[in-house]
Amino acid sequence: MSTTETAAPALKEIFNAERLQHIATEMSAVYPAFKAKAFLKHAKDGLADLSVMQRMARVSESLHAVLPLDYADSLAVLRELAPRLNSGFVSMSLPHYVASYGAHAFDTSMEALKYFTTFGSSEFAIRHFLRSDLERSLERMHDWTRDENHHVRRLASEGSRPRLPWSFRLEPVQANPQLAAGILDRLKADESLYVRKSVANHLNDVTKEHPEWVLDTIEGWALENKHTAWIAKHALRNLIKQGDVRALTVIGAGAKAEVELLDVKVEPAVVRLGDTITLSFTVRSFAPVEQRLVIDYAIDYVKANGGTSAKVFKLKTLELAGLGSEVVARRQVIKDFTTRKHYAGEHAVHVMVNGERLGSTAVDINC
Repeated sequence: MSTTETAAPALKEIFNAERLQHIATEMSAVYPAFKAKAFLKHAKDGLADLSVMQRMARVSESLHAVLPLDYADSLAVLRELAPRLNSGFVSMSLPHYVASYGAHAFDTSMEALKYFTTFGSSEFAIRHFLRSDLERSLERMHDWTRDENHHVRRLASEGSRPRLPWSFRLEPVQANPQLAAGILDRLKADESLYVRKSVANHLNDVTKEHPEWVLDTIEGWALENKHTAWIAKHALRNLIKQGDVRALTVIGAGAKAEVELLDVKVEPAVVRLGDTITLSFTVRSFAPVEQRLVIDYAIDYVKANGGTSAKVFKLKTLELAGLGSEVVARRQVIKDFTTRKHYAGEHAVHVMVNGERLGSTAVDINC
């Protein structure tokens, strides 16, 4: 990093001292007896060492520590607080309060989660109720799929995901995706992109253990509906990257591609961390009719032990005219991530069309 660059603030700084003061101020406005100083002392204790999720939990713990009210009365105050908070992520501390202190009052807590999700999301909190009372929670979430608010409809799908990031896995749903099938079926043509993304991600989770179940489900849907077709394409993204013929067929690219790749290259051929590479090639059809082509590329990343691990990237979906050709190019910055560290060496780069590897080249990365 150059000396002129400034590092982005850590995500946990969403819950910094200024934000905690904001919460205290707004709580005092809706509940004048609120002990703001005690809240801030509790919330700030050891704050620097806490992750973003731990800080979210700390806010709800600190609210509970200083609110001298029973659960129902506390919720009434927090309901007034919710629209006054200036961050959707910060508002997720309120559903956390429900998950932490409302297990004894199922109906009251469900209504609170439904309300609070409209200001941020109750997706993490609802999972505690799913874990303790799966059948009743899924039944309530199934009802939410008909709610007029798209935040509530999304909660039904997102909260029941078997592999929701930053949360524990829902093992019963992971083992048996049919448990949440009714929720997904009701939302399969939802007009809200926010909801459709959640349905697609839920199904993509399921492909990790039950790809055939997902394919059977999607093949039974009316894919002429544009919203349903969008969900199908995004739900099957990992299977498509893997070249699964059934998944490719769902999006109209199941046939073997009658094409050839010309002049496949990566420029520059030798790079260092921070450099940008450009992968380019020409795809030329030798079929007389138009073809739908799903084009991906993979990089064989060198590992610390000298072996390699392939990572597939989406490139584009192309409607290529009969006997036509098109130049395709993609730029990519070579940089480390928390989930990927580069090691020096030659990295093979492969281009796949409709799941079949048709061309390869390489780039040499110096670290």
